[in-house]
Amino acid sequence: MAIGYLALVLHAHLPFVRHPESDYVLEEEWLFEAITETYVPLLMMFEGLKRDGVDFKLTMSMTPPLVSMLRDPLLQERYDAHLAQLEELTEMEVERNVHNGHLRYLAEHYAREFNHVRQVWEQYSGDLVTAFKQYQDSNNLEIITCGATHGYLPLMKMYPQAVWAQIQVACEHYEENFGRPPRGIWLPECAYYEGLERMLADAGLRYFLTDGHGILYARPRPRFGSYAPIFTETGVAAFGRDHESSQQVWSSQVGYPGAAEYREFYRDLGWDAEYEYIKPYVMPNGQRKNVGIKYHKITGKGLGLSEKEWYDPYWAREKAAEHASNFMFNREQQVQYLHNLTQRPPIIVSPYDAELFGHWWYEGPWFIDYLFRKSWYDQSTYEMTHLADYLQTNPSQQVCRPSQSSWGYKGFHEYWLNETNSWIYPHLHKAAERMIELAKREPADELEWKALNQAARELLLAQSSDWAFIMRTGTMVPYAIRRTRSHLMRFNKIWEDVNQGKVDSGWLEKVEAIDNIFPSINYRVYRPV
Repeated sequence: MAIGYLALVLHAHLPFVRHPESDYVLEEEWLFEAITETYVPLLMMFEGLKRDGVDFKLTMSMTPPLVSMLRDPLLQERYDAHLAQLEELTEMEVERNVHNGHLRYLAEHYAREFNHVRQVWEQYSGDLVTAFKQYQDSNNLEIITCGATHGYLPLMKMYPQAVWAQIQVACEHYEENFGRPPRGIWLPECAYYEGLERMLADAGLRYFLTDGHGILYARPRPRFGSYAPIFTETGVAAFGRDHESSQQVWSSQVGYPGAAEYREFYRDLGWDAEYEYIKPYVMPNGQRKNVGIKYHKITGKGLGLSEKEWYDPYWAREKAAEHASNFMFNREQQVQYLHNLTQRPPIIVSPYDAELFGHWWYEGPWFIDYLFRKSWYDQSTYEMTHLADYLQTNPSQQVCRPSQSSWGYKGFHEYWLNETNSWIYPHLHKAAERMIELAKREPADELEWKALNQAARELLLAQSSDWAFIMRTGTMVPYAIRRTRSHLMRFNKIWEDVNQGKVDSGWLEKVEAIDNIFPSINYRVYRPV
């Protein structure tokens, strides 16, 4: 009999990036890379586990922007062309390295990999949401939702209607795509503030995730720390992140992804190959970019990129198996210790960004695969579960009020509100005020109805926490600024047009075609809660 539980939680999210007005926008490749390196490898892993009789359990958020992009015909078409280009490049690489033993071996490895991706892509006719849904239907996967556009909720709590819109629109979108209401929510950036649980309860949600200190500093102090969920006074459960298991994977100092045998993320053929050779596979303007074919391993700490040695997938896979074994051993010891201490089965909740596995840490899907298999066959200390199953079998928990928290730098809100991004909030707040006013209107005609719904979309897209995050990290900052400004400008134009009673139908049609997320949104969601 198992004496505890382990719950892996993956947060699959990307900001809504879709540019039908341009033939090529580099940022669309965030989705394409994630499909090739994370989402399809996860699906292949699930298929292998099912085939081999491993009854795996995993919780995974799929955010509304990600689901919308995965189901978008334009982006599906563009991904298909992106994958075809990758396949063509790997064929050329196999041929180019025909007399270079190790590089040919690596090129053939990528050729096989991209061929497998192609098979999965075509098996589901490009609809990966349906592919994930089938594992939810078999109860192996518990898919949960998130904020409608990953808006940072504590920084909009002075406008409850804006918070409600983020939650309600997400729940409605989830039901449209998965055929049932969501049971759980990954709070954007795991950011919680007191009182948020009331809206979650009103939306019909059963549980949410927050960082460990959101549970540890709850009132009263939870008897079992973050190793059991707590129920809020509304009946909604809160699960806290386990610091120990998170650090083993996340930490750049002691985490697994830094092993010398693993693939080096920052050394890519797009920068290494001769310019004339690689030119057809980089940006149309001729600028180099990562193409996703990487031939080097991390090799060792302190080495420059030019000193990296050749990568070997065989030894990297062996290391992933070793790390999965180590992770399992550590969880066994942790569960044993906690069970002896508390005299009840603890739950270790280990949440990670899904894109860590495969995109940033190439061997990540192998690691998860080995962990599920080893946990199934090689130990009996803990049972792997997803959060909905856990709540069903453990319905009695302590009632507490969680503490304000996030999983960002220093654990509160300063990563999303600092000198790099504070300028956006007065504009976002003003737009929220205007949207709440607009929500009280009854549209004069169908055109005004469409305009009001588009205003709601533009505000939601402007509120995405990704833009503030990018401004803080310092990567792709001009794009994040441009996106924030463009959504706010579109929103303000609609506000002015509606108030003046002269909606520009031609312009509105163009904007609807570009920002086409949430086709069935109802602007009245912004009416007072």
